[in-house]
Amino acid sequence: MASLFNKKIEELKGVGEKRAEKFNRLGIFSVGDLLMYYPRDYEDWSQTTLIEDAPFEENVCIKATIRSPFQVNFSRGKGTMICKTVAFDESGAVSLIYFNNRFISNMLHTNETYFFFGKITKTLNGLQMISPTFSKIADGTSMHPIYPLTAGLPNRIVSNAVDSAIKMLPEKINDPLPQWLRDRYNLQGLGYAIRKIHFPSNSDELFVAKRRLVFEELLILNLGLRYLRSNTREENGILLKKNYTDKFKSLLPFEFTNAQSKVVNECLSDMTDKRFPMNRLVQGDVGSGKTAVAAAVSYSVIKNGFQVAFMVPTEILAQQHYASISALFAGTGITVELLTGSLTAKNKKQVRTRLASGETDIVIGTHALLTEDTEFKNLALAITDEQHRFGVSQRSALLSKGNHPHLLVMSATPIPRTLGLIIYGDLDISVIDELPPGRQVIDTLVIDTKKRIRALSFIKKNIMEGRQCYIVCPLVEEGENSPDGLLSAEQYAQTLMQIDDYKNIPIGILHGKMKPSGKEAVMTDFKNGEIKILVSTTVIEVGVDVPNANIIMIENADRFGLSQLHQLRGRVGRGSEKSYCILVSDNNSPEATQRLKTMKSTSNGFKIADEDLKLRGPGDFFGEKQHGLPELKIANLSNTDDISETQQCVKEILEKSPDLQGDDLKGIRAEIKRLFNKTGGTLLN
Repeated sequence: MASLFNKKIEELKGVGEKRAEKFNRLGIFSVGDLLMYYPRDYEDWSQTTLIEDAPFEENVCIKATIRSPFQVNFSRGKGTMICKTVAFDESGAVSLIYFNNRFISNMLHTNETYFFFGKITKTLNGLQMISPTFSKIADGTSMHPIYPLTAGLPNRIVSNAVDSAIKMLPEKINDPLPQWLRDRYNLQGLGYAIRKIHFPSNSDELFVAKRRLVFEELLILNLGLRYLRSNTREENGILLKKNYTDKFKSLLPFEFTNAQSKVVNECLSDMTDKRFPMNRLVQGDVGSGKTAVAAAVSYSVIKNGFQVAFMVPTEILAQQHYASISALFAGTGITVELLTGSLTAKNKKQVRTRLASGETDIVIGTHALLTEDTEFKNLALAITDEQHRFGVSQRSALLSKGNHPHLLVMSATPIPRTLGLIIYGDLDISVIDELPPGRQVIDTLVIDTKKRIRALSFIKKNIMEGRQCYIVCPLVEEGENSPDGLLSAEQYAQTLMQIDDYKNIPIGILHGKMKPSGKEAVMTDFKNGEIKILVSTTVIEVGVDVPNANIIMIENADRFGLSQLHQLRGRVGRGSEKSYCILVSDNNSPEATQRLKTMKSTSNGFKIADEDLKLRGPGDFFGEKQHGLPELKIANLSNTDDISETQQCVKEILEKSPDLQGDDLKGIRAEIKRLFNKTGGTLLN
């Protein structure tokens, strides 16, 4: 089959140069690409129904004979061409109506019998089918594939092209999965799977074909990520001689949770026992104490005589971490510095001089850490916070500041472990699944817009008592893909300012289209209490601690995913006051109702992540597409059963051949190379 990837699509029978351009728009450039362009759905023609027994308004397949030639008429005004005939079977007759199809009379002939697929409706003039699809009796009944399409390329053309491509397949295909593996997991051969994924005779054949192709795709992805990770790891030049965690804990005014202790031990084990640099992701729910974990690991690194770099996405977050880490290291003799873009040129130069000399032990900064003139004397640990804000290239740039330093990345976005093993395939994963004692429980309320006025009154009462509030809107400004009745953040704030009860309350606006300096200024004013109500988009999803803010009201909450709602909810509950999350929605659909019900019933980020994965799939965790992750053609990362099964297979393969060099794994190596070549061999970006 490999040779078919070298055969251009225009060489296929029925596909000329012009049609090839349309296939190219679908990402199909070769015959091999076409064979891997799997249907998005199927029409089940495997069971036929008599006309009189057919349920109305449901897709059915009937076997009927054309009674008479098509009658052609044109509608008044629009001039629509209407072609109509009647088909019958032993039980009755149905009118067939096609619009603007001047070729239909040449395709369906009087007194000939066909299969028709579509919906039968009942009208005053009898039964009718509007533009049903059809096939000759000789083609037989089966499952008909429905492909993703583009303008000028109808499903029939794509289906015919796939049929021609399948005829080019050799009778025996070199299967990348060895026979022992197919036997072990009860998988069909590749040739069968390709033929039946496009043209299955029934649902059983479709299931078997799809299972084989999904398994292979996830297996190659898993193995590829593991293989790339092992090939990119360097010999460890920085081995810590001593673990100072117990000493660090004795300095704290609080006790670590068991989860925090476990994760710190995992990190220190990597740096004291392993042959490779640590490459670890720490996932922890909002408020789980990730910063304290990072500080504990940093303490041991510094006490062993090395430096630490801690990179965060925003200046205000850098300032927050600088304050908290300085407090944790107070009295230890450890020197903490801050390096951000807003520092004066003179101050930046002074900080960089101290970093280069080794006078500074740990620096907290933004992208300013990545500049060429930022040098370290002996960097041993690089930390990035809010992992999803940084790509592989930025991580690599930070790591290049030292001699193969250890890497610790942190994320407050809970991700089911099976999905995390795929998405963060280049990282080991630690999870802080326990909150410190005393963390505020946030009451979550779900209301409709009729109760908004009461909610605003509740917000005002809390503000008058000295507290602050967030109000989150899905849109930035008027007209931004706005459905009727959906207020943007700017509109919402302006409307609120015009209400008498709120005219004397300082209200701020924050959204992603503002300049970084403007966003920083607004957040600083809010943190300092100069702004009482902050009307914002989701840019506050990753933000600073404002302990005085005890209410967050999220408008049109049904438009957000569960994981995002959970992140937003984490903006409050950081102080001593009782905190609330108010979700506003008029959407009564089953999916929206279930999502909001989940938010109300649990504050466990990992349970929410699991539910989000079931309801919306993996995309909601990451927003924009993760560049560098190979595109999946048929597998669905939402199916954790498939992921778990293939990860078990990965384990067996690596136990058998850790370097994938076995003769029986030659096909798997070739598939890994083909899959990852499309992304430049990178893992994620």
